[in-house]
Amino acid sequence: MKKKELEILLQKVPSYDKPNPSLEQYVTPAGIVADIIFIAHQFGDIKDKVVMDLGCGTGIFSIGASITGAKRAIGIDVDEKAIEIAKTYSKEISQDITFIVQDINDIELKCDTVLMNPPFGAQKSNIKADRKFIEVGFKSASVVYSLHLTKTFDFLKKMISSMGGEINYSKNYNFPIKHLYEFHRKKQVNYDVMLLRIIKKQK
Repeated sequence: MKKKELEILLQKVPSYDKPNPSLEQYVTPAGIVADIIFIAHQFGDIKDKVVMDLGCGTGIFSIGASITGAKRAIGIDVDEKAIEIAKTYSKEISQDITFIVQDINDIELKCDTVLMNPPFGAQKSNIKADRKFIEVGFKSASVVYSLHLTKTFDFLKKMISSMGGEINYSKNYNFPIKHLYEFHRKKQVNYDVMLLRIIKKQK
């Protein structure tokens, strides 16, 4: 499968019925997801691997991993409605994916690879949520792919190092967020974000 073909398939993944601003529910653009999955394939982190999508929302990373050959894809989110959308759509496209309703603080599953776009921590109710996602991802897998605001890179690098991890690959993206909530003043705002590939430090 070519990357553009995957992007076209992922564009069909449903969005949220009523996105929750306190959870920072924004669907990751299909083009970014497809690119991240292809990068992960180049590192050997998807094919025949157990892949977990933390804060999966309606399942775009989980579905992308499943379509491209993951041994098992698992999506976890605290939002029951989002999980129902993900379950329904994955069945429609005949993808056997495990979706679980669970809080990030209660996750104890292990996997080979974590793919995630955690909350950026922009809302007061979600401050430092991105850090918690990294902690759980790092505890769950040997390699983590995670999207973060570019301006937080220096802080995250220090935090990850203190956890015994290192960033061995990164890539910048322009992340568009369209007008979704009442407090949004513009039709679209673009954010500078960075993909981090996080692994345990080499001894």
